[in-house]
Amino acid sequence: MKFIAIIPARYASTRFPAKPLALLRGKPIIEHVYEKVNAVISDTFVATDDRRILDAVNAFGGKAILTSSNHRSGTDRCEEAAEKCGIQGDVIINVQGDEPFIHPTQLQSVMECFENPDTDIATLVKPFDENADISALRNPNSPKVVIGNNNQALYFSRSIIPYLRGVDEKEWLKHHTFYKHIGLYAYRREVLKNITSLPAGMLEQAESLEQLRWLEAGLHITVGYTEIETIGIDTPEDLQRAEEFLRKKQTFLGETANL
Repeated sequence: MKFIAIIPARYASTRFPAKPLALLRGKPIIEHVYEKVNAVISDTFVATDDRRILDAVNAFGGKAILTSSNHRSGTDRCEEAAEKCGIQGDVIINVQGDEPFIHPTQLQSVMECFENPDTDIATLVKPFDENADISALRNPNSPKVVIGNNNQALYFSRSIIPYLRGVDEKEWLKHHTFYKHIGLYAYRREVLKNITSLPAGMLEQAESLEQLRWLEAGLHITVGYTEIETIGIDTPEDLQRAEEFLRKKQTFLGETANL
């Protein structure tokens, strides 16, 4: 099975403009992400709407594709890049461009989902820590996933799902394994082409989660699992935390931390 990885990277981010080019340990964030993904998937491309990002990727020896600035999501940008890359792939993997700590096993977990012939789309989940504060579970920016047989995603929500009847909410994490959605996707090539033409459904409009459009359309989303907590970079403050994480790692190892 042929896998192609595409890393959507926009320049004009509301919370963090020019984020892909911000430096982390002296290298652009997008370079860290590219190196991690390319070590697992040789056909890796950055899909961007800005020539400054295109030039930066070319400068470090990566492969980049210039795409439209009018896409509503990274999924749509991946579809255009998949058409333009000139490679026939069976599965397209969509890796967020702000995840410099993505781990090889996370990519492999999603790739293994396609050993199931019923899989149309694959994504990643991580169990919530049973000792975490309930506020982590309540966070609407951390979507939850309910999973059925054969690791099939049944529903995604910004609310806490499922509801545990008869259990004090503060004890929920100790009585049930809740799953946090990690925004790493992979799509069979024809599925990606089809879902980008689907109109937003009622569920997606309600929760602002594009994966609900795919569930409403009857697609089979298989989940892979990870225990690794990555550090996504959405704001300049997140970048500072990432720098601090690497500084502590370097101090602990007594050597230069290599992302």
